[in-house]
Order: sequence, then structure tokens, then C-alpha cells
Amino acid sequence: MIIIDDKYISDEVIEEQFVCNLSACKGACCVAGDCGAPLDKTEVKTLKKIYPQIKSYLRAEGIQEIEHTGTNTTDDEYGYVTPIVNKGICAYATIDDHGVVGCGIEKAYNDGVVDFKKPISCHLYPIRIKKYETFEAVNYDRWDVCKPACKNGKTLQVPVYRFLKDALIRKYGTEFYEVLDKIARKEHE
Repeated sequence: MIIIDDKYISDEVIEEQFVCNLSACKGACCVAGDCGAPLDKTEVKTLKKIYPQIKSYLRAEGIQEIEHTGTNTTDDEYGYVTPIVNKGICAYATIDDHGVVGCGIEKAYNDGVVDFKKPISCHLYPIRIKKYETFEAVNYDRWDVCKPACKNGKTLQVPVYRFLKDALIRKYGTEFYEVLDKIARKEHE
């Protein structure tokens, strides 16, 4: 385990290898699971604010679900989450001509329509963060739908934390990432 400030980082974050392979998994992480993506309170407010701007990027089923349940729902384990359609696909998901699931929020961000990329839990996946009273646990989440990403990561020799560099910097800042990278490199010398 690596400890940086009040973050307890699982060794798997630097030891396991991972690079998304959307052509193989088709974005299954946005479809499978018991609930939508976990959200923090700030993201709940942000989704309400940007919904009118991102609505045109969403599928009709997603719009219908959001307008029925709201821009977020709740889950017993995760608290605030994105709504899901038919107990599966995220209401904010898109599907391209090749059947690959993506994020309507991220598409709007990439087009410069909004300044919110997507929920941090999505950006950080396969890392999951659990908050405790005095610290945060930063863990690697192993999921069968990500087997192609694990294989791809091993082929390319990219550790989870390095694949998620931008997301980790977004969440914890550049200094945190640089300390983590220095520790990881030292452990693998």
C-alpha cells in the first residue's frame, strides 16, 4: 500500500496494467452493473445545470429516463448515481455506428459545449475511491468486462495509474500524481 497524504492507494494501482480497448469491450462499463456511475454532490449540481446543453447529445431513451427520474438517482451503496435505462445502460450514454458505447457528456465537452468532462468516477475507472472519515481508499476494481483492457495494458506495458494520469490529476492534482509516479518508478527499479 502507498500512502500519500490522506489517500491510501492499493499496490494494484501501480502493479496491474490496463488500457481501454473499446473495439473489444464496446464500452461495456457504461452498460453493465447494478446502478449508474457514482456522483459527488458537486457533480449532482453540475448535471442539473448542464443538462439542457448536453440533451441533444443523448439517446431518446436516455432523455426519457432523465426527464422521468431526474439528472441523478440514488443507490444504497454509492449514494448519488447517474440514472440508468432499463436496469442497464447509463442514461448519458451514446452508441456509435459500430455499437460502441460512449458518453454524451464527454462528447459535449469535446465539442466545447460544456466545461465538465464526465463524472470523475467514470474518468477514474477502473479505480474506485471509497471515502472514510479520515482517509480515502484508492483501489483497483477488477471487472470481467475489462478483460480486453487488462490484456491490452499488458501488451502495451501501461500500469493502471499511468493510463489514468489525466483523471488522477483532475481528482488529486499534479503534485499527487508526480509523487505517485516517483514511488511507482522507484518500486520497479
